[in-house]
Amino acid sequence: MCLICDRIKMIQNGTNPCFVKELETGYVVIGDNQHFHGYTLFLYKHHGDRTELFHLDPTERARFLEEMTIVAEAVSKAFCAEKINYELLGMGDAHLHWHLFPRVSGDIENYGNNGRGPVWWYPMEKMYSDDNRPSEKQLADMKRKLLDELEKLI
Repeated sequence: MCLICDRIKMIQNGTNPCFVKELETGYVVIGDNQHFHGYTLFLYKHHGDRTELFHLDPTERARFLEEMTIVAEAVSKAFCAEKINYELLGMGDAHLHWHLFPRVSGDIENYGNNGRGPVWWYPMEKMYSDDNRPSEKQLADMKRKLLDELEKLI
């Protein structure tokens, strides 16, 4: 079973509380945990055997990358990021999906170089702690801010 496909089914049946917007190639969702305030995912609409960017035909790949870039810009503006970290991993969930981490100085506290460094320097148990889950009100505010920025760019 694919966790990303499960999340997409929740979007399609209206039960994913983190859903922000559907684009041509994917779905924009706020991440469940928010140590990096504004952490967002862009989920490719299709699974199947297309688990690498090079599996996509050139037109689809270009559109997926273009939309991911639009989402990243909206995340940056909505959450006042100094930098965006991008990840397209897939060993855990082989379904194509981008992790977009808005970064600000000091967001990894005493890890790395004066609080600067890759997100994986921050302990996973802290990053994915239930303490980092937004309240319903916080989530609604984050979704509104991100949607407002997306609407300006699309």
